[in-house]
Amino acid sequence: MPRKRHHIQSLKPFSVTSPAQASASDRPPASVNERLANLRRAGPVPTGVSIPAQAAAAAPSLPPAIREVLQLPEAPAPLPRRRPVRQRFDHEGRRLPAGPAPPRSWLSRGSDASSRIPPPPPVASSALFQSRTVLPCVYWPAPGSLVDLALRRLARDWEVHRLYSRHLLYYLPDHLKPPLMRCLGVVGPGITIADLRAILLPPPPDGYEDGGDGSNDSPEDCRVSCLDLSGSVGRSLKLIPLSRLLFPPIRETEAEAVQDSWDAAEPIPCPPRTLLPTLTHLSLALDTKAGQDEASWRQLLALATKVSSTLTHLSLAFWPSPRLNASRPTPGALSSSFPTTTDSDDWDEALLVLRQLSKRLYRLEFLDLTGCAPWFRALKLESEHDFVDWVWAWGRVSLLRLYSGWPLEADASPSDRVAQREVADLARSIERHIVSKRAGKSMFITVERDD
Repeated sequence: MPRKRHHIQSLKPFSVTSPAQASASDRPPASVNERLANLRRAGPVPTGVSIPAQAAAAAPSLPPAIREVLQLPEAPAPLPRRRPVRQRFDHEGRRLPAGPAPPRSWLSRGSDASSRIPPPPPVASSALFQSRTVLPCVYWPAPGSLVDLALRRLARDWEVHRLYSRHLLYYLPDHLKPPLMRCLGVVGPGITIADLRAILLPPPPDGYEDGGDGSNDSPEDCRVSCLDLSGSVGRSLKLIPLSRLLFPPIRETEAEAVQDSWDAAEPIPCPPRTLLPTLTHLSLALDTKAGQDEASWRQLLALATKVSSTLTHLSLAFWPSPRLNASRPTPGALSSSFPTTTDSDDWDEALLVLRQLSKRLYRLEFLDLTGCAPWFRALKLESEHDFVDWVWAWGRVSLLRLYSGWPLEADASPSDRVAQREVADLARSIERHIVSKRAGKSMFITVERDD
């Protein structure tokens, strides 16, 4: 047999010389003086000389045994890492959100943008868009806030949302529905009965179409207590369809078959349902550009009869003179912003309508008549038994707005300033008339007017 040969491999590792070692080997060995200088630099520090904290912290650590041999001082413990104290409150005392502070570039950029971008101009008249025409005790977002900008954008794009988002409008928070209605009337195209139905009534079940017959009405689920229809009445909304929506008519039941027994129990008729049983605030303010010709006091009286038990706040801003016949001319001068002196016979119909309205709305606490200066005089006139009863019928009214409705600009003409001053004087005389009539018999009243 052939002899096996074993190749013995060497286990000694190959020595690989690095470039650093190669360069170090080329250097000449350190002399004795250099080594002594290095030892002096690493020697003990004389007394009275303190090592800087940063140098001591940067020095490498040594084992305790070697430190004792070399007589080196112990390295001080590293200082605790200090975190910057973040400000918890802003300059106005509001608590800041959690998390790191935003960069300064974000803050400066936001402040510059907010100062450069002007607020979007309203589509409707500026007089109706004033904040003092808003009903009191009702949520209204601050001008320029995120909610305000979102509602205005929603109103401008209402034609799209009316078609594609109508089944989602009902799920808006209840406190945002009145501001949305107002934005639709002031900024948007105006609210319609179909829009009110989509906002106030739940959507139909899946597989069913909303026929608009009120079959899906559920007044027990609707908690809205305010309807702000400013700018929509007379333009895209009528009072008769609104009354039918709020107070659905009772449907006639089919004639039942003759009962077998004469003592059978008769069905008890259900009371009429109300869409908004807690309706307390109602704004029917008209647009100054359009809608005054479509306002009907006869329809308003019919609606007031149905809401008399709950309504406490009403706005009739920019309504024409009270009259039952729309074709009859309005007393006073309509061309100017203040009424002129007329005979008492011309105010008979206005006094009759106001007396009927005051008797129906006996729980009224707030009344807004901004822009109704042509018939302010009817609030204090008396014609036999026709007059506004400020003691009993409207004895609860504690706040009355009698603004002219036309804010003066810086370059207003002297005639406009005189006209507004006369309207303010007339409002002051109405306040004195109401106070003298009550004379402690009813609540104190505050009349808001132009300065």
